[in-house]
Formats: sequence, structure tokens, C-alpha cells
Amino acid sequence: MAVEFGEGAHAAQRWSARVSLAASGAAVLLPLGYAGAAASLLLIGAILAGTALTAAAVWWVLTRRGAARVGAMVLAVATPLTVIAVFEAANLLWLVLVCAALWAVAVWTGRTALSSTGATRTTAMREHETPSPRRPFLIMNPRSGGGKVGRFGLREKAERLGAQVVLLDPDHPQDVAALARRAADDGADLLGVAGGDGTQALVAAVAAERGLPFLVISSGTRNHFAMDLGLDRETPSACLDALTDGVELHVDLGFAGGHPFVNNASFGAYAAVVQSPAYRDDKVRTTLDLLPELLTHERGPLLTATAADTGGAPVTVTGPQALLVSNNPYRTEDPAGLGRRERLDAGVLGVLGVRVDSAAEAAGLLRGRQSAGLTVLTAHQVTVDADRAEIEVGVDGEALVLPAPVQCRIEPGALRVRVPRNRPGVPPVQPPLDRRRLRKLAAAVGRTAVARRERPAG
Repeated sequence: MAVEFGEGAHAAQRWSARVSLAASGAAVLLPLGYAGAAASLLLIGAILAGTALTAAAVWWVLTRRGAARVGAMVLAVATPLTVIAVFEAANLLWLVLVCAALWAVAVWTGRTALSSTGATRTTAMREHETPSPRRPFLIMNPRSGGGKVGRFGLREKAERLGAQVVLLDPDHPQDVAALARRAADDGADLLGVAGGDGTQALVAAVAAERGLPFLVISSGTRNHFAMDLGLDRETPSACLDALTDGVELHVDLGFAGGHPFVNNASFGAYAAVVQSPAYRDDKVRTTLDLLPELLTHERGPLLTATAADTGGAPVTVTGPQALLVSNNPYRTEDPAGLGRRERLDAGVLGVLGVRVDSAAEAAGLLRGRQSAGLTVLTAHQVTVDADRAEIEVGVDGEALVLPAPVQCRIEPGALRVRVPRNRPGVPPVQPPLDRRRLRKLAAAVGRTAVARRERPAG
């Protein structure tokens, strides 16, 4: 039978919508009432111009050298400070801060109201009940994540739970895919990794190839794959609970030229930067040294990407400085969720391309998805070609050089990932603000469109 939320939840929804509309209205009316229409337009114009000039200055920092770069750095810092100083001199800084606070309240309460309707919720990845593994095999990198394997006692806990553990020797690189295949040949019924996403991808491909469940232990530095699986990244040892009380998620696996990736394959500027031997020792200096030529196409390949867009005809992206092909698309609508994927089983690649040829186009990126320099789409297959025989690629952060063209594809549901039954989960997607829906919710007198919870009969 259906069990509805109580009247208190409906009232909270209505009042959240009303507060959102009131706060956004006040943010518009306050400057008009205090400073007048002309001054308000100048205020908005100064903020927009200052933001655009700052974005342009950042572009010059990335594409210039020597004195020009120093000057651009000064401009990037001085522009927002100058805008703030002008507002302060005109006794308008407090007004800007109050309006910003009102908009923050409007966004927060508006999303609270709309989230409770359930209209923008996504269905969680389906969990599959399976028996616990009897012969799990785990590969652990003791240096991953600054030594999390030792700090959290991962090897000891895994062995207490019956797993066979192999510790990698960082001073003597080993073929982790070969280790995983050998373990599968010897009867392992689960393969797992405590290490970075690049190592995770290599072993994940073997698990998918052999039809074995795969265990992710969040001991890496960033743990993007673990994050999007909803695992506990603060306590890696909690991931091992999957060995005794776990469920399976059937997720997709990406491939770039035959190389597996659980997160993404990157082409263009970033992929070229990570190829440099100096990158690991000094990331910032190496990046600043290489970017001017890479962003102005004086160095590196001229890329062309053709994507079989799931929304229609193939789409071609010509000359992007950066191209990211991901295993399922990243969030782009919710600023708080940037860098996250809300699910890993949609069976599509995410494609994000950036082409900027001037400071004005760099400022135009502030428009987000409406920017002409930004391409965002989903595809089942992406072909990346270049004006040379080989292309530099970053596959889950690992630097590779692959023959052109590079075919990127997705294998839906290829990977059986075993996760703990109890885990933090993936934060829900925040809905975009829809003033029409907010007005409808705010005007409601009785119960509103709060989602209903279904409970089985009996």
C-alpha cells in the first residue's frame, strides 16, 4: 500500500518554496529600492565585466610567458579587488553581500522544495544479491594514497576475512593484470585492488574478462571510482565489509584503443602534460611551462573527435584543446556535484570538449553549456583522430601514447562490482531551479506533489 508523507512534510515543502521566491524577489528589489534602477544596472554591469575580465586574465596567464604572464596574474588578482574597492567607496559593498546571501538562501530553499517532489530523483543502481566469495584475491599498493594500506591495516583485515593479499613493491613494478589473471587461473572467485584508479582499471578489465566480481578499496589519493560507487572514502577498511556482507552492482567499463578505464580517457592539453617526466615531481611548474604552446596549438596534435551522439546524428568536435571521454557522463548542472557521476550503468560515454582560441572565448565559458566553446554530450562510441600518427592519452591518469585514430567505446554492465551493503552512497542530484514549479508549490493550500513511498502490502 502507499504511505504518504505527513502534513508537516508538505508544509515544509510549501514554506521552502515561499522562502525561495521571497529571497530571490528581495535580492532583485533591494538594490532597486536602495540605489535605483540606473545604479542597479551599473552594479550588475560592473560585476559581469569584472568577472569576464578576470576570466580573460586567467586565459592570458595560461597562454603567455615572462612579463606578459606576470602582468596577467596581476590583472587576474587586481580586477576583483578593484571591483570590491569601487563598491566599498560607493557604500554598496554591503548591498552586494546581502544580495549574494539572499540568492544563496533562494537557491538552497528552492532546491529543498523541488527535491522533495521527487520529480528530479534518479533511480539508484540496482543491487544484486550474491553469495560471499570463498577465495578472494586482493592486490594492494602500500604507497597509494600516502600509505593508506598500512595506516588503516588493510592487509591484516583482509587476511582475517580469508583473502589472499599481494603487496606490490613500488621499487620493482609488476604487471597487475598478469597477477590478476594468474590468481583467476588458480581459482580466485573475486579480484580486488587497494590502489589508484589506473590500477583499478587494469584489474577490473581482467575481472570483467573472467566474469568475476571486483572489489574496490578506496586507498587511492582521489578515489573517483570509489566515490561514484558510493563507497566510504574516509575509511578504506570499510570497503572490505563487502567480503562478508555485500551486494553486487553491474557497472559499465570504458575502453580507449583497447585500454580499459573506470573513470575517463583524456586527450589534448592534460594528456600531453602528464607525459612529461617532470610532471610527477613538479606538477604546477611543468603545467605552466607546457600550456602556452598546447593551448595555442603551437605544440601537440590537432584533434578531431566524432561522437555517435545518443541524441541523434554524429557530432564532430574540431580542434579542442581538451577532450574528456568518460565512463558515463559527469554532472554539469549541479555545481556542488561537478566531477561526480550519478550512475555508472547507463551504458553511455560522456563527452566533454573545450575549444578556446581567445580571451573573449575564455570569458564566454562562464555561460556554461550555452558557451560556443564547450561541447557536452553522450555517445556510445567516440573516435578521436589527429594530424599525426600517434595521440597522447591520459587513461585514468596513466600516460599513454596510442596510434591514431583512437576508438573509445563502452561495455554496458561488463563489470560486477562487489560493495558493502551499508555504505554512504552517492549524493542525490540537485534539481535546477524552476520558478514556475516553485510558484505552484508556494501557492498550494493542501498537500503538494511530495513523492509517495510505496510499501508492500502486509
